[in-house]
Amino acid sequence: MNVAPRSADFVGDAVTAPLLALDHVSISYPTRDGILTAVEDVSFTLSAGERLVLLGPSGCGKSTLLRAVGGFLKPSTGEIRLHGRRIDAPGPDRMTVFQEFDQLLPWRTVLGNVRYALQRGKSLPRPQAEEVARHWLSRVGLKNFVDAYPHTLSGGMKQRVAIARAFALEPALLLMDEPFAALDALTRRQMQDELLKLCEETGSTTLFVTHGIDEAIRVGTRILALTPHPGRLAATFDVPPDTRIRGTARFAELERQIQQSVFADPETEHV
Repeated sequence: MNVAPRSADFVGDAVTAPLLALDHVSISYPTRDGILTAVEDVSFTLSAGERLVLLGPSGCGKSTLLRAVGGFLKPSTGEIRLHGRRIDAPGPDRMTVFQEFDQLLPWRTVLGNVRYALQRGKSLPRPQAEEVARHWLSRVGLKNFVDAYPHTLSGGMKQRVAIARAFALEPALLLMDEPFAALDALTRRQMQDELLKLCEETGSTTLFVTHGIDEAIRVGTRILALTPHPGRLAATFDVPPDTRIRGTARFAELERQIQQSVFADPETEHV
């Protein structure tokens, strides 16, 4: 277990700056009862090609952090930087896949949803956008559903469209906010495996939010465990490839360590 955030990655004698950096970020909201702090003094970095998972119980601020990285929220204190530049607003260099199934445009077909995003986000001419859209829809197993409308699709198929759209835009950072939480267990496992394959084939950089320890180990290369409200960094866990295999002793041991870290009694144990 590694509990220290990394400010840079060393390659030989050279130092490579991280793709994403959060420095002492706190996020608070005004409420009727005063100021509510959702996230408190969180610092971490994310390097290109990593799949970093924010893990914690409901209400720990992990989705709040994701929205701040997306540019939809501004930190109360601290700074978030992408490519060394402070994030002040949403941008095409970050694409988000949400948990909700209604993130697609209902009046456009499956192909139309992905093509439209490419035309708007990358200014591709329609023929080229359609070619790219068909490629990614085929990659997620939807080549026979390009003319279907969102209301005719299952939840898993809708998420596949959203994932195809995100990968098609080739963002610097892919943000995923519990994208499989509303799916049944079998579909969720299948989607995790498919996402893992796409990320490994493309080398995509991903920030993934979940409250499931099993999913965090399966999807991530590194896991940041957050404390219950307000969210603070409890511990960082590296996830070697052989640890991601369910049912193995290494998987079970990492699961136990994370469980102990996330749900430890703060009165009896300090992480």
